[in-house]
Amino acid sequence: MSAYFTPQIQKRFIKLMLILTVVMFTIWTGITWYNNSVPGDFEVRQGDIKLSDGYYEEAIERFDAALADAPNHRGALLGKGVALMQLERYDDAEAVLSHSIEFLLDTLTDDDPTGIGALSAAYANRAIIKDRQGRYEDALADYIESLKIDYDIGEGPGWLNHLLYYDKTPSSALRRAEYLYQQLQLPEEERLMRVPEQDDKQRMYKP
Repeated sequence: MSAYFTPQIQKRFIKLMLILTVVMFTIWTGITWYNNSVPGDFEVRQGDIKLSDGYYEEAIERFDAALADAPNHRGALLGKGVALMQLERYDDAEAVLSHSIEFLLDTLTDDDPTGIGALSAAYANRAIIKDRQGRYEDALADYIESLKIDYDIGEGPGWLNHLLYYDKTPSSALRRAEYLYQQLQLPEEERLMRVPEQDDKQRMYKP
C-alpha cells in the first residue's frame, strides 16, 4: 500500500464518497421533483400549511402565487376560497368558488377522482356561504349538487379530523341539507333555520 494511502486516509476517502453520494442523490431527487411537479403545487403546499395554522392572509398570498403560475390550479382556488371564508370575506370567496366550479365543469373527466372531489368541495363550501348569508334555498341546491357529485363528502370529515377537532359528530353537508329541506317544507313562521351550537361545528371542505 502506498504511503500516501494509509488506512486513515482510506477511511476518510470512503466517508467523503458516502457524503458526496448522499449530496448528489439529494440534488438529483430535488431536480427530479422540480421537473415533474405541476406549476403552482409547491406554493399550494405552502398555502395549505398556512391555512392549517390559521394564517389566512399569508395562505391567500401563497395561493395567489400558485395562481400566477397556473391560473386555474384547483388546489389553489379551493384553498383560497376556504381562506377567504375564514376571514368572512364571503363575496370574494363565492366568486373564487364559482369560478372553480365553472372551470371544473368545463374540464372534468369521469376518470379524475381528485377533480370530482374538488368540484364537490367547491359546491359544499359555496353552500356554506349561502347558508351563512340566509340564502337557504340556494344553499340547499348547492349542498345537493355536492352530494350528487361525491356522496362521500356528505359523511363529513374523516376519523382523524374528527379525533383532532370534534367532541361530537360534526354537522355535515348531508345533515345540513336534510335539515334545510325539512325546515323549508314548513310555513315560514314555523321555520328554525339556525341552530348556532350545531351550525358552528360545520367545517369547510378542501380535498
